[in-house]
Amino acid sequence: MARYRWTIVVVIVLLMCVGAIGKDCSECHKLQLTGKDFSAWRADTAQWQIAGGARLNPADEKALAVEAGTDAILNGPTGRTANLFSRQEFGDVRAHVEFMVSKDSNSGVYLMGRYEVQVFDSWQKPPEYPGIECGGIYQRWDENGNKGFEGHSPRVNASKTPGQWQTFDIVFRAPRFDKNGRKITNARLEKVVHNGVLVHRDVELTGPTRASAYDDEKSTGPLMLQGDHGPVAYRNLWVSPAGPNPFFAMDTATKDDKHQTASEQAQMLKELGYPGVGIGYAGTDSLAQMLKELDQRDLQLFAVYTGINIDPGAQPYDPSLKDALRILDGRNTILWVFAQSQAQKPSALQGDARAVEILRELAEEAAAHKVRISLYPHQGFWLETAEDAVRIADTVDLRNVGVTFNLCHWLKVSKDRNVKAVIERAMPHLSVVNINGADTDGQDWKTLIQTLDRGTFDMRGFLEMLRDAGYTGPIGFQGYGIGGDVHENLKRTMTAWEKHSEVLRGDVTPFGEPKKP
Repeated sequence: MARYRWTIVVVIVLLMCVGAIGKDCSECHKLQLTGKDFSAWRADTAQWQIAGGARLNPADEKALAVEAGTDAILNGPTGRTANLFSRQEFGDVRAHVEFMVSKDSNSGVYLMGRYEVQVFDSWQKPPEYPGIECGGIYQRWDENGNKGFEGHSPRVNASKTPGQWQTFDIVFRAPRFDKNGRKITNARLEKVVHNGVLVHRDVELTGPTRASAYDDEKSTGPLMLQGDHGPVAYRNLWVSPAGPNPFFAMDTATKDDKHQTASEQAQMLKELGYPGVGIGYAGTDSLAQMLKELDQRDLQLFAVYTGINIDPGAQPYDPSLKDALRILDGRNTILWVFAQSQAQKPSALQGDARAVEILRELAEEAAAHKVRISLYPHQGFWLETAEDAVRIADTVDLRNVGVTFNLCHWLKVSKDRNVKAVIERAMPHLSVVNINGADTDGQDWKTLIQTLDRGTFDMRGFLEMLRDAGYTGPIGFQGYGIGGDVHENLKRTMTAWEKHSEVLRGDVTPFGEPKKP
């Protein structure tokens, strides 16, 4: 009888762990890198030392004094020693870092040994250049003599005074490569939070930052701590799987009689576990209000839906968009841009030149505010198909202009149903994917737009295909016209997402055996 009781206990523990993995890998796969020894790091630890903690040296504010114990690591008595590399190599990762610097000191956390989030004494200091600040994404140099480009300043200076413990919370996506080793997706810092303050969202990294350990890019790499730029201490440094792509809701799925205001919608999304929303543009006042509500709940405005008109003599786009871009400055939000015409039929090539002209103008304005554009195919509009969006993005040829794949619109207009070919063609530009439950042979919007737990379309297979194509960006839920209780629709959809998205969770083996959360 006792044997059976033990069997039941083991089964329950395993089920708890599997359930945790299915919803969030972070707890059951958390890998601690700092502690009583250097077992998690490569053997050559140089002058790095184990300590109980650190504080400013009372005799020299540019030095750190060591405290007895085993909770922290420091880069030696002078702050000038070798870089420290984790034994294990990682791809996508969620990282928590606690650090302390002395006055004017400098270090860095390098994801995959290649992409630096800067550690620096930035207390009340104006930045010398983008990326030098604490929490900055350090600038790149390259072999062609290009120096100091693609540095990204944090949205705000969240630094504490030297000698205080500070924190980073980072979500990172590794670059992707095809079977021939050609890079098909750049690395991305999906989120960086410094001392509880969001400082970066969805920043693309086209290559290793300056002072990286490697000049190349690969699918995995070690975590590296810079050790030769001044005194620094680290503690409670852990990593875990990054989890699946961010899954947000479009506001087509968030509004009903009970959820009309930005506050009501944002609160519902927070409670149901959505990281944010994509909205239709209705002017600067409503945009600012939505941002206020999202910011209060640490939610993201993923995209803003707006359009252009390519007809001669027509107003090309809402003139208030320039003010909207200033409101969105530095948020890396996407403008979802559809394109309409009364003069041209859907997909007519005669409209290309005017569309490209308008989009280049809008994209240059958007780039000045770190806002991206994603072309939004819509059944019945001039820009109707994913192929149209790719063709125009190719011609515009600006880095901040990408394309969106909309499942419901693709099903409505597609003739051959070869979704893999469409995604692979779109991949160089693909910045957003919109999904929903759907019937593969559906003919109207009621069958083509359903909650994610309904419909005959093979959603799991589609997400596997997205994964294999190398897509790491956000995925939105389209809820237009579903009707009923939006809270119930979103709840059902999130439950289905947690099941379907298991295929996007990646390899968790670098983080060790799963542990009970």
